[in-house]
Amino acid sequence: MTSGAAQRPRPQEGRIRETSLSASEALYHRARTRVGRVALSTKIFQAIGALPEALKNFAFNTFLLLFYNQVLGLNAFKASAVIAMALVIDAIFDPLIGSFSDGLKTKLGRRHLLMYLSAIPMGIGLYLAFSPPSGLADTPLLIWLFATVVFTHVAMSLFVVPWTALYAEFTDDYAERTVIVTWRYAIGWLGSLVFIFSVWSTVFPRTPAYRLGQLNPHAYAAFAPVIALSVVAAALLTTHLTRREIPFLLQPVNATPRFSLVRVWRDVASTFVNRDFLILFVGALLTAGVTGATDTLGIYVSTYFWGLASEQLKLFPIAILGAIAAFLTLSMIERRFDKKALLLATFALLMIDGMGVIGLRLAHLMPPNGSNVLLVVLVCNEIVRTYLGTVLGIMFVSMLADTIDVQELRTGRRQEGVFAAALAFSGKATAGIGAIIAGFLLQQVVHWPLHADPRTLDPNMITRLGLVQGIVLPLLLVVPLALGSRYRITRERHMLTRQELDRRRAAAHAPPAEADEAHLALEMAVVPPAASLP
Repeated sequence: MTSGAAQRPRPQEGRIRETSLSASEALYHRARTRVGRVALSTKIFQAIGALPEALKNFAFNTFLLLFYNQVLGLNAFKASAVIAMALVIDAIFDPLIGSFSDGLKTKLGRRHLLMYLSAIPMGIGLYLAFSPPSGLADTPLLIWLFATVVFTHVAMSLFVVPWTALYAEFTDDYAERTVIVTWRYAIGWLGSLVFIFSVWSTVFPRTPAYRLGQLNPHAYAAFAPVIALSVVAAALLTTHLTRREIPFLLQPVNATPRFSLVRVWRDVASTFVNRDFLILFVGALLTAGVTGATDTLGIYVSTYFWGLASEQLKLFPIAILGAIAAFLTLSMIERRFDKKALLLATFALLMIDGMGVIGLRLAHLMPPNGSNVLLVVLVCNEIVRTYLGTVLGIMFVSMLADTIDVQELRTGRRQEGVFAAALAFSGKATAGIGAIIAGFLLQQVVHWPLHADPRTLDPNMITRLGLVQGIVLPLLLVVPLALGSRYRITRERHMLTRQELDRRRAAAHAPPAEADEAHLALEMAVVPPAASLP
């Protein structure tokens, strides 16, 4: 370093140390530099990767507990506890996969090889989860449920973690990242719409023996291969179509160190120094716990509280209109408001809406079950929820990418895989806890019976189900909402972060130059001294 640079003030705690960060571009490089924006076809091809997890989530969140509890006769709390344990165990693999993917160096880059390898195992796991051997007693059936859920989720992680890491590598632009995430939601919603409508129409239709097709045990034998093949096809399609982008992705320059658990721990621990990422992580963890319980109880509420049959449930994918509205308006809205403001506003509105329709029913202000007016109200409400949820989800994922840039600025390392894995860990671990909460509430608070007949259920039991789903659980979202208000990355701060990263990458290929006062001011603006941090 030159003599002028040597006279710079010593960085305070919380500041960037130049020596640790200047290696960033030396560690990773792109074989080709993209000119202009990411191609529309690339955005669509990458967005197809949203389908495997979306379809799996629909299958597990909607049918898994209902199938094992109401169709196969397992105790709801025991079944949900097994699902939760499987999720927590699976969550342990996510940081391992993320760290391994970040350091992987192959002809297919850091991400695509794992995505290819995951496709067939995902299909096998989903098929087996909904095709248990007939005649199993409770204990062997619980073991089967545990094993198939663990296998499915680990295989899904092998796909989702590297796939999620891709979007932050496609572009460094603050606004274009939101566009890429928007396409992911658009394709995910469109594909899910077609799949869900087809499933309710052809796999779970009303029959003379089963007015509620979701309670028909024979339908699950057809559902198993349908969900398995759909997920495998989507995973292979997105992986193959995005292979052309590998030269534009960041790749390790030198041989990467051997995979080790100690390095994984250090990688994961380093992410929690990033205050803004920690806020997103804890917020996701708390939200996943609540939504895990809400999603698990959702099919019970639809079936028993609202009395909806399959021919009515298949109309709910109309909610894609809300997603379309979000895609059409989000670009305009984001130009006027910061990502944080949009996230907090949509979060608060979703919490209020979560208590709305069930609260009105408990107050006897909703149309009766079975009426067309009720169906219209519920579908319209779902459109509104979908609009808010889509905006919320896009903002959250886009904000995550911005924290990765801050992480590179602080540490000199690109850790998209570890960041994606940490969030997947929080979601799965707490979704597991959410499943336990849902099973406990069903069994111990609502006192839900096995093989429940909607025509003979105690009305007080249905009321208790509504109170749990529509009042208690939404109120718990106040905590992550308050936490999100502490997030600090704004549009201006991200612009300064990108400027500094670009300067360092350019400097890595140029002779050392003496640091000037403008650079020092820029660095202080990007990462303020510890004394100024709240």
